[in-house]
Order: sequence, then C-alpha cells, then structure tokens
Amino acid sequence: MTYIIGVTGGIGSGKSTVADLFAEQDITIVDADVIAREVVAVGEPVLDAIGAYFGPEVIAADGSLNRAELRQRIFASPAHRHWLEALLHPLIRERMIADCQQARSAYCLLVVPLLVENQLTDLCDRVLVVDVDPELQIARTVARDNTRTEQVQAIMDTQASREERLSAADDVIDNNDQDLSQVKTAVLKLHLKYTQLSQAKGE
Repeated sequence: MTYIIGVTGGIGSGKSTVADLFAEQDITIVDADVIAREVVAVGEPVLDAIGAYFGPEVIAADGSLNRAELRQRIFASPAHRHWLEALLHPLIRERMIADCQQARSAYCLLVVPLLVENQLTDLCDRVLVVDVDPELQIARTVARDNTRTEQVQAIMDTQASREERLSAADDVIDNNDQDLSQVKTAVLKLHLKYTQLSQAKGE
C-alpha cells in the first residue's frame, strides 16, 4: 500500500507551490482538482447527467462544461450543490485512491482543497496543511484570479476554518512569508521524514 500524504489548505494558501516542490523530489502528485476536471471531460457520462439535470446552458458550444454557468447555479442553490457533490465525489474519491495506489515514488501526495470538509483524511497516513493568514489568502487570490474580495470571502466561508484545518494536521508548512526558500527548506525536511515513515510502514 502506498504511503499517502494528504495536502490541504484554504484558497490562495499555496498548495500548488508546495506540491510542485515535492514533485521536484520525484514524488507522485495526485491532484483532486485535476481529477475533478477529468471526470467531467467531453465524452464522460457524468457530463451528460449534469446537462440533463441543469439544462443545456451548462454545456458550452464545444460540448465541454460551462464552468462559470455551473458555478453560478450551485452557489445560488444548496440543493443543486448537494446533487452535484453526490454525483461527483464518489467518482473522484475512487479515482484518487486508484491513482495513489499506482504511485511508484516512496510515498505520494494527495492534494485536496476540501480534504477536511469532505472527510477524506481517512484516506491519508498523514495530513499536511499549508497555512496562511486569511488576509493574505484574500490578497493572493484576488491578484491571481483577478476577482473581487467579496467573491474570495464567499468561497472561504464555504471552506473549513483555519482552526479546523490545523486541528486535522500532522504537519504544517507556514506559507505567510514571501521568501520561498523557507518553504523549500520545510519541504526538504518533510520529504526526508515522509521517506523514512513510508519505509518503516513497508517493513
């Protein structure tokens, strides 16, 4: 069984940056967001089900998912969001587990923005939280996505609180500093630790 490190953090926390640094150590990265896009790709049966439920407006002219339209629908209606989650989450979970078990590195990283919210910590041997101040989350996301502060705050309000994430953490990387060298040092220390832990589990 693959040794799995669950990586999570709020929007704008720098999860992707941290994952990229682990990837530089030849560690397999399984990204829930990538899988979530794959399961709704053109030709996937799930896309037809979404179109049938929400109507043709959520399907773009090229046959792909109209994400902006779908996002509006599910933010406007909790019932719509719950329906979509009930459809997608089991598929995404199944594919995440399969991809992790196919990893060939000493351990693998399972990057899931909603790891705590969706009770997916049970899939992991350890949980690594990328932590950042809420004010910095907002500033980074506004700059990155060219979006409004209110929209970012609305997304944050649907996510676990900083305290809830930290209480689920076995390890924490502080990403408040703009100096990436500190994060790189933290990643290298954890890489060594995770390699040793995965070896010990294998024995």
